[in-house]
Amino acid sequence: MVASCFERAQFEHTLTPQNPRWVSMSDLVLSIVLGITLAAATGLRIFLPMLIVSSAAYTGYLQLDNSFAWLGSTSALIMLSVAALAEVLAYYVPVIDNLLDALATPAALIAGTIVSAAVMTDVPPMVKWTAAVIAGGGIAGLTQGLTGILRAHSTVLTGGLGNPVIATAELGGVLLISFLALVAPTAAIALVILFLLAAIRLLRRLFRGAKSSDNSRT
Repeated sequence: MVASCFERAQFEHTLTPQNPRWVSMSDLVLSIVLGITLAAATGLRIFLPMLIVSSAAYTGYLQLDNSFAWLGSTSALIMLSVAALAEVLAYYVPVIDNLLDALATPAALIAGTIVSAAVMTDVPPMVKWTAAVIAGGGIAGLTQGLTGILRAHSTVLTGGLGNPVIATAELGGVLLISFLALVAPTAAIALVILFLLAAIRLLRRLFRGAKSSDNSRT
């Protein structure tokens, strides 16, 4: 009886927030969540989330992995600022926006992997790169793929007139997700999940509407 009580007390001690193991585990999870959330933002815009991460690292607000310290340099900040501005403006140009979607999928996979790996500090290398490539790159490609399909449908249905609305929604989404990830990563990942579910639901409605219109014509 005494032994069982001692074992129980010892187990409860390991779960307390004051225990270093508990703290390090929570930091590990938050670091991975932060990386995955920022990777999802790169699926909406490739360079803007990287610019936000670079700015946060440059000002000392965000700590980067030593291998990605270059991301917080002045030269990286300048280059990403120019690239982010050009990318944002290009998505408001007809035809160019659809062309960018075709090129952005592989670029989003790479950017999502880089951003997620950069912010995963004090994470074992195998865990970091597995999460960065599979979860980070995967969710970036998924986000980009969904928005690309939505833009393609908008081009067909509205002749491209509805594309600026999608571009503005994407811009607002990437800013909200990126800044929220730096302040509250768990809330940001919940927002990403809601966005993905909403996008999938909207695509289903579009596909059903297209099928019903085809059936009515026949």
